[in-house]
Amino acid sequence: MAMIDLRSDTVTQPSTEMRRAMAEAEVADDVLGTDPTADRLQQAVADLLGKEAALLVPSGTMANQIAVKLHCQPGDELVCEAGCHIYNYEQGGFAQLSGVAARPLEGRYGVLRAEQFHDTIRPDNEHFVRTRLVAIENTHNRGGGTIQPLEQVDAICQWAHQHGLATHLDGARLPHATAATGIELHRWCQGFDTVSICFSKGLGAPIGSALAGTRQAIARARRIRKLLGGGMRQVGIIAAAALHALQHHRQRLVEDHQHAQMLAQTIADIDTLELDPPPQTNIVVFRVSPELGTAAQFVQRLAAEQVACLAFGPQHVRMVTHLDVDRAAIERARQAIQRAATRRT
Repeated sequence: MAMIDLRSDTVTQPSTEMRRAMAEAEVADDVLGTDPTADRLQQAVADLLGKEAALLVPSGTMANQIAVKLHCQPGDELVCEAGCHIYNYEQGGFAQLSGVAARPLEGRYGVLRAEQFHDTIRPDNEHFVRTRLVAIENTHNRGGGTIQPLEQVDAICQWAHQHGLATHLDGARLPHATAATGIELHRWCQGFDTVSICFSKGLGAPIGSALAGTRQAIARARRIRKLLGGGMRQVGIIAAAALHALQHHRQRLVEDHQHAQMLAQTIADIDTLELDPPPQTNIVVFRVSPELGTAAQFVQRLAAEQVACLAFGPQHVRMVTHLDVDRAAIERARQAIQRAATRRT
């Protein structure tokens, strides 16, 4: 019986149709600015996100780090949520690559309120770093796929711009916010100077992210991309996969959300497991009671039941639904969770 892989939505395999689009892609040298498929993708992303231009990059980490470098100089500071990807999962790239400090604010499951930013700007004094950038992650990975409320997003961006700060949205999983709320991508991006979006999380492409912003910003971003080793040649093969994902996989994200709710219902019915938090999108995080052992031990028991997932802390487990896990697989996973929860240490 095949393993049901719920470790991440990055584990998806390109579909037959996506592979065909990649094989048939029109390509040229993108470093020389002549790859037509990359151009089409970048224009499509800019249009969807409501920005003037966009740039294809290999990863979401590179997109975020380009944004930091765009908005900040060495000795500057970015303000972000304590559990966000930029702060936790990019090797402190803001410091290593750009000489930038970070000021994390503690959100509730990754969600920040506008009033938390008040009084975070450092005084104009030679002793302090210069506060320059506000970065928000939506949806929030460590927060369990939570959606930043639009009214708070608007208020945070308005506050930032009123105080002369730049704004960046890490929208790696932003299409999930649209699928869950019906609020279009461009509306989520409205208050941000730059936005990153990932094609290999949820959308099912094998590689690639994009950074969007003004034409001037993206021209500078292209130069930074080259500095970071992100200039690619016949990149249309990658761009074709991303285009296919944007055209065919965004609307079906609601299925992943439905599957996450099915897993959540099973977990909620087991007294030794606790949703933390209840899922809003495709990420399910739950706490394992110590009487069942550690999260790592529970993950091992699930692996023996042919379900792969991740320990997300000493007592927390994460499962992520995606396009390669159908309804039948979810039913098998639910049964596996029930069986694993009946075994005590």
